[in-house]
Amino acid sequence: MKEASFTELRSQAKHYFDLVESGETVRVLRNGRPIAEIHPIAHDLPSWKRRQARPMLIGGAAISELVLAARGR
Repeated sequence: MKEASFTELRSQAKHYFDLVESGETVRVLRNGRPIAEIHPIAHDLPSWKRRQARPMLIGGAAISELVLAARGR
């Protein structure tokens, strides 16, 4: 993890944000103490796409099977 003083971050912001964009985390220091971390945003899937798809059931039978049975297939 890279560290930068607040003043250094302001004067070389492009350099540090390029590091963040490439996957690096930058810790910002003020008076030698950490005050913030700048990290890349994870490009995750939306929560509804992360869940495993499960068949919908009615009384233990899959709805698709019930529909096909009702259609005589």
